[in-house]
Amino acid sequence: MNELLPWQRDAAAAALAARARWPHALLLEGPRGIGKRALALHFARALLCESPSSDGAPCGRCPSCGYADAGAHPDLRVLEPIERDEDGNETPVEEIVVDRIRELTDFTQLSAHRQGAKVAIIIPAERMNAAAANALLKTLEEPPPATYLVLVSHQPGRLRATLVSRCRRFLAPRPEPAVAASWLAQQGVAQPELMLAQAGGAPLLAAALADPAVQRERDFLIDALARPHRFSPVTLGARIDGYRRDERKAVLADVVYWLTTWVADLATSMNDGAPRFHLDRAGELAQLGRRVARLSLFRYYQMLLRQRGLLGHPLTPRLVAEAMLFEYQGLFTSEDGR
Repeated sequence: MNELLPWQRDAAAAALAARARWPHALLLEGPRGIGKRALALHFARALLCESPSSDGAPCGRCPSCGYADAGAHPDLRVLEPIERDEDGNETPVEEIVVDRIRELTDFTQLSAHRQGAKVAIIIPAERMNAAAANALLKTLEEPPPATYLVLVSHQPGRLRATLVSRCRRFLAPRPEPAVAASWLAQQGVAQPELMLAQAGGAPLLAAALADPAVQRERDFLIDALARPHRFSPVTLGARIDGYRRDERKAVLADVVYWLTTWVADLATSMNDGAPRFHLDRAGELAQLGRRVARLSLFRYYQMLLRQRGLLGHPLTPRLVAEAMLFEYQGLFTSEDGR
């Protein structure tokens, strides 16, 4: 998605009003699914535009805007953990490696094709490995003139402090729930409020979660979690093996997400609070919340957060899922809570 989203317009206008003082490196941060990519591309179009508006926004009519809209601007690079073969087919990879950053460095040293600025976007920046981060640091320390870097991060806490310190930080705007729900409805998403809750208020993530196949897997897992002594972790783990090998890590990431949000709602239910994520499971959460020890639940949640940070590492999805589910079952002493 390249278009600026409704909840981003005011923040984008305010940022571009100071275009003359634009930093050589911007860290655009915020949770996954709120449109940071669209905002980063809007900033790039503005910096590359040959006839920007008085407020700094891209004109949408000049050759540079045309190239950027077509995804073919010679002075724009978007670096992601994706590899492309000779036919243009894309394959996700675990991390952004140093060779990709070296190619980016070479790009920054070249003269601009349009005799203007050059812009490079790295998304998500936390996927750079250690060698890649070190290589980028050299460019941040000695940025070429009229060259701008935009680092987009879902988890800025995972970035090296030396990188962060050389960037101007920009918090991506999050929409009000009513605005996000309205936008989702316009996209044809059924039950937008429910999907938005499942996504923690992130509308683009909500649109992805609304996929019927995703919802079927979510319901299957949540049905099991709601009855902790009636499901088999081995059976649920085997379900992951039913997917193609190249899909299994993505499925595991979904399992970790649903587990994390479910446990967060369990913690809320222990204090008689309403669930934030799983609005349709309030009754089951309230019953389970009375059967789990607060400290055990907190430790389990911390484990899930650590596991989320390891998803990019080599692992066997089925075994990881089974281990998490066995540990979840261990939170509950017995079926009747005694």
